[in-house]
Amino acid sequence: MIFRKPRITLLDIAVTVLLLGAGFFLYIRIVKGLDYNWEWSFILNYIYRYDEQAGSWVPGMLMRGFFATIRLSIWATLLAIFLGTIIGLFRTSSNLLQRLLGFSYVQTIRNLPPLVLIFIFYFFVSDQIMPVLGVDDFFRNRSQETQNILAFLFAPAGQFSSFLAAVFTLAIYEAAYIAEIIRGGINSISKGQWEASAALGFSRRQQIWLVILPQAYQRCLPPLAGQFISTIKDSAIVSVISIQELTFQGMELMAATYKTFEIWITITILYLTLTFTCSKIIGRLEKRQARKFR
Repeated sequence: MIFRKPRITLLDIAVTVLLLGAGFFLYIRIVKGLDYNWEWSFILNYIYRYDEQAGSWVPGMLMRGFFATIRLSIWATLLAIFLGTIIGLFRTSSNLLQRLLGFSYVQTIRNLPPLVLIFIFYFFVSDQIMPVLGVDDFFRNRSQETQNILAFLFAPAGQFSSFLAAVFTLAIYEAAYIAEIIRGGINSISKGQWEASAALGFSRRQQIWLVILPQAYQRCLPPLAGQFISTIKDSAIVSVISIQELTFQGMELMAATYKTFEIWITITILYLTLTFTCSKIIGRLEKRQARKFR
């Protein structure tokens, strides 16, 4: 492939000047046009603050919400991959009932507003399933060390049950999209792989789990990583059900301080930092995959 040296045209210069002018105009309108008292110094205390009693730096509200967003996104993505794999296998199954179930799930979830799904599944899971499973009692009956580990991996005692319900709810939504990624990965495997594994005497289940799925996952890795970024952004939806992730903490802080712009600009930077970092990692994965299949 021949790479040409980029050329700067008059159109590029004109567009750049217009963008700079629009940015300057927006800055003037914000600074001069708004009757707003900007105050950035207080934000640092809600990111990290020094706790004199503990004698160390501890995360503030926004950083605790940031970490909760990361935990929520990771666990929801892992569960969504598990559910999405099952639905993806249903979508490619020769069994008519499984194909109908997979098709119905994907079409239903993807064609409903996510906020509606969040309310329906969250309150069902939180009110019906979690009490039956005794999740809160399980957490309280653990040793203090175990509780600290569970709080680090998931959420503190008072939020543990709600956090798990939010993970399950978000995973149900994301699984519909991951199922289509898995289906595409399975369909991309050549027919010869099926025939070769069948010639070796593998059963249908052995073909799928030992031959087809490992190759499909390898090809699906970049889009699955991209779906993780979507999960990070979609996790903001669960703020409406009082899950203390980044967006929820921002709304609570805004209600207490009335510093709207400083708080939401900071939240934007935190989200952008997280998603941009993941995007760069995904870019490297895609380049590595491209070299591998070249």
